[in-house]
Amino acid sequence: MALTGYVFWTIIGCGLVTWLSRVLPFILVKQFELPRWLIEFLSFVPVAIMTALVVENLFVAHPGHLPSLNIGNALATLPALITAIITKSLLAIVVVGIAAMAFIRAMGWA
Repeated sequence: MALTGYVFWTIIGCGLVTWLSRVLPFILVKQFELPRWLIEFLSFVPVAIMTALVVENLFVAHPGHLPSLNIGNALATLPALITAIITKSLLAIVVVGIAAMAFIRAMGWA
């Protein structure tokens, strides 16, 4: 199946916009100095994003009812949380979390 010119340029345009939206902020931050209050505010962004991702996966939504706890994910979270407290290494946290989830699934607990 051949790509038409319209489809080709749409793909190129989308790729360019995606690339620019990811690279341009880094270029601008290198050129200008951000105010202290903005830097302090932005320091909370990774924590907020990680919290949202963890909480979203810990609970199962039931429309019209309270959410329930996803037992498998909750069990895998515990060793990852302990690793986070001890090492503060994102790589170690991810590896322990994946290993814990693999173990939990292999045991048939999730």
